[in-house]
Amino acid sequence: MASNATPRGWTAKENKEFEDALAIYDQDTPDRWMNVAKVVGRSEDEVKRHYQVLVEDVLRIERGSVPFPKYTTKDDNMR
Repeated sequence: MASNATPRGWTAKENKEFEDALAIYDQDTPDRWMNVAKVVGRSEDEVKRHYQVLVEDVLRIERGSVPFPKYTTKDDNMR
């Protein structure tokens, strides 16, 4: 289902549902994107685009293109 509407962001809840649905409906599942879309409450096109963004993010991380975050510890805060 194509839409001309401006895409809305994904909530943390939707992202978690999306990740859970990907674990349930793997790449060999017939109608995978339709099933994932039903779980998340989004269109098939939206979940496919969201998956592609996820894949691109993972590839950038694996290439080392994303810097590691600088975490602080309790010891850092006590200095």
